[in-house]
Amino acid sequence: MTTLSEVTLSVLDLAPIRKDGSIRETLDNTVTLAQTVEALGYHRFWMAEHHNISGIASAATSVLIGHVAGQTSTMRIGSGGIMLPNHPPLVIAEQFGTLATLYPDRIDLGLGRAPGSDGATMQAMRRHPRAGVDDFPEQLAELQRYLGDASPGQRVQAVPGQGTHVPIWLLGSSGYSAQLAARLGLPFAFAGQFAPGYMHEALRLYREQFQPSETLKAPWAMLGIPVLLADTDERAHWLATTQQQKFLNLMRGQSTHLLPPVDNMDWMPHERMAVQQNLGATIVGSPDTARQQLDRLLEETGVNELMINTDAYSLEDRLTSYRLLAELQQ
Repeated sequence: MTTLSEVTLSVLDLAPIRKDGSIRETLDNTVTLAQTVEALGYHRFWMAEHHNISGIASAATSVLIGHVAGQTSTMRIGSGGIMLPNHPPLVIAEQFGTLATLYPDRIDLGLGRAPGSDGATMQAMRRHPRAGVDDFPEQLAELQRYLGDASPGQRVQAVPGQGTHVPIWLLGSSGYSAQLAARLGLPFAFAGQFAPGYMHEALRLYREQFQPSETLKAPWAMLGIPVLLADTDERAHWLATTQQQKFLNLMRGQSTHLLPPVDNMDWMPHERMAVQQNLGATIVGSPDTARQQLDRLLEETGVNELMINTDAYSLEDRLTSYRLLAELQQ
């Protein structure tokens, strides 16, 4: 069983845009957050591809990864994830091959197969509605060819990219990617930050079906979870209303900009239940409370790594939460 002192801690930053804030503020905050958690000893810093979502500024994920990598020095920087069916595999290989050349041994390529957007945005990206549904393994294999050593007579090569062997992770919120990662011997990350309901089953499938590969000899499971720590339980739960409002507004089809905390949530019983289900893996509280919750989560899941996402309205509260969590490992 993995303990809190043994688990690898990493960070997922969704580049949240605050109400009355700006995109430039968000991107500056992303750099500050990355530099801070690097100093605290976090292992990875990942960003995710989302499109046409008013409260998220990481649509040009590869560009932002390069920006953050250039402002840090030791931490691994990567995608959590790139939605592969949105792009030709050759283009992703060229982008991440370039990143890996600029920042050797620091770039991760986490891949998903969802659109990261709605139907209208899929059309705007020229993505076929069935893309990734039936052909994701073939797209992944093509990408791996472009990042691996060139084969004799290979007519199309990724330059840069070929021979960089950028580490690939599969991301998912169901059993599909868990089983594909197991079959290919790749590391697997489960998106518990928004879909915790299938968490245990996906992790079980991954471990039971895992086949060793040149990439990985034993399964390596990462779990994405929302975490928000503060000096007291009361303050942590108050700060957590920012994240609750974001999910509530997402359900209602409204703006997902980060909103300041509120004393009382304005929601219907069924909305409250739905938000709580989406955030079912959330860790909220003081350090003592969070330690108990984290110990229980690690006992239940046995994951090797936690990918922490913290939604708080102010950057200072986000930094405090990551600092308090890092101190729990000491």
